[in-house]
Amino acid sequence: MRSEDIQTALETVTRLIEPILEEMDIELVDVAYRVEQGRWILRIYVDMEGGVSVEDCARVSREIEDPIVVSDIFRQAYVLEVSSPGLDRPLKKEKDFVRVIGEKIKVKMREQLEGRRKFTGYVNAVKAGTLFLDVGNDRVVLPLNGMEKANLVFDFEASGPPFDVRENE
Repeated sequence: MRSEDIQTALETVTRLIEPILEEMDIELVDVAYRVEQGRWILRIYVDMEGGVSVEDCARVSREIEDPIVVSDIFRQAYVLEVSSPGLDRPLKKEKDFVRVIGEKIKVKMREQLEGRRKFTGYVNAVKAGTLFLDVGNDRVVLPLNGMEKANLVFDFEASGPPFDVRENE
């Protein structure tokens, strides 16, 4: 499939399954369709309050599989996978960026802005499709529709170990 065809198919899948997921109180985070190890994978990333369990993923898979198959969006065989987005959850929608105000993120733009495509900084604000990102001592203004990819950045060393480390007595 051409990349334009894949993008159209992903938009169709999104329109098809988003209402189903909303009824389940589950958020659609992302949809991906790619070849991995010689087979096509349709991967649906979902999230919900309190996180997503394996059982939640199985339930979502059962609910969305038939509508996708019946719609005949994809011509070749594929594997449907439903997954949590994980720690490096992609940021795509304006509400994703609003949720992480004050957090450190990395952004890759489709085209260069200010002589570069990659930015890492702290989300200051999001307004009318525009991200205000504090990069060092500068504030960079980035259009959300010009982003290729954006993710949270985790600094595990700064937060210390997630458990109590004690010597054996």
